[in-house]
Amino acid sequence: MTVSLQDWVADAFGHRPVDLASFERALTHGSQAAANYERLEFLGDRVLGLVMAEWLFELFPKEPEGALSKRLNALVTGAICADVARSIGVVPYLKLGKQARDDGASDSDNVLGDVMEALIGAVYLEAGLEGARHAVRTCWGDRASRQLAAPQHPKSGLQEWAAANNRKAPIYEVMERSGPHHAPRFRVKVALGGFAEAEAEGSSKQEAETAAATALLEKLR
Repeated sequence: MTVSLQDWVADAFGHRPVDLASFERALTHGSQAAANYERLEFLGDRVLGLVMAEWLFELFPKEPEGALSKRLNALVTGAICADVARSIGVVPYLKLGKQARDDGASDSDNVLGDVMEALIGAVYLEAGLEGARHAVRTCWGDRASRQLAAPQHPKSGLQEWAAANNRKAPIYEVMERSGPHHAPRFRVKVALGGFAEAEAEGSSKQEAETAAATALLEKLR
């Protein structure tokens, strides 16, 4: 049985909302109402970046800026935000129009990632930075600390491989875009001149490029 929105927010974020309006809006897709999550997503994205940067600065006091940036970029991707949203049980509270529901928006990384950022924005508006900090650390759990070494982004890794092996720099090309506006799918090809290439799909151009770079690195290794 689904608990009330107020109880769910309190359990998921460690903050019991006084006014549910911002949280209801954060869970509302554009297919359902004009008053949707987009403005709150804009705010929450910036709050998440600040809170995560502060957290990593504390967790890894000896790491240089470059390594911290790699960690930050890996922890605030749309896919990670979507994974966090699923883990705290966002889906039953989403407000979607019929077409969006039929198109599978409730399982879209794009939608869930945006909603997660919007919810962080809603927490920030009501509980301030301290409340947002607690919410992010609660929701992300050990994701920030579980990797001992800063992760290297696959696109950077591929770029470095090409330079080290005297190959042309990787070129990315969108081969296909499909799906509805709120849940698109992209198929991207990455090539190192005529030496090697790979294709992959993702729910955003960036995600597909990252997946293609990962696939090509696996081939090269």
